[in-house]
Amino acid sequence: MGKPYYYAENYRAKTAISYLVRRAHNLIMPRVETLFVENDLTFTQWAVLMYLRDGMGESCADIARDMHHDSGALTRILDQLEERGLVERQRSGVDRRIVKLSLTKDGMAMVESLIPLVAGYLNDLMGDFNKAEADQLISLLTRLVARAEQVNEAKP
Repeated sequence: MGKPYYYAENYRAKTAISYLVRRAHNLIMPRVETLFVENDLTFTQWAVLMYLRDGMGESCADIARDMHHDSGALTRILDQLEERGLVERQRSGVDRRIVKLSLTKDGMAMVESLIPLVAGYLNDLMGDFNKAEADQLISLLTRLVARAEQVNEAKP
């Protein structure tokens, strides 16, 4: 690692990465939630559909772990999505303890139909950024997440 950025004498809450990420989250999420109200879907339900669409997880445990969501609560969400015909569960033929999740045709249609709503909102947020700045922000946040995963895995 390079030279430390934060020191006790220069540390200010308003410039702490943790504060800025949390503040952005607190400002963005309530608005994102409202995007799904008319579609009788919650953001968390849509996020689960996106995880499945983008291959970011194939089991309840995978998704719960990555989302930092309670597995019991996620099971209830999956029950709701399955009842609506948006998600299918298939027990593994190799290990019956494993249940793989997949989007149904209706689930794929639902998630795809809502992407423009989210993309539009995110584009509004990024309105003051040019493409290079937006790419750099995404790259930096991706690196920050990867580093946080490394640090968190290394320390009990």
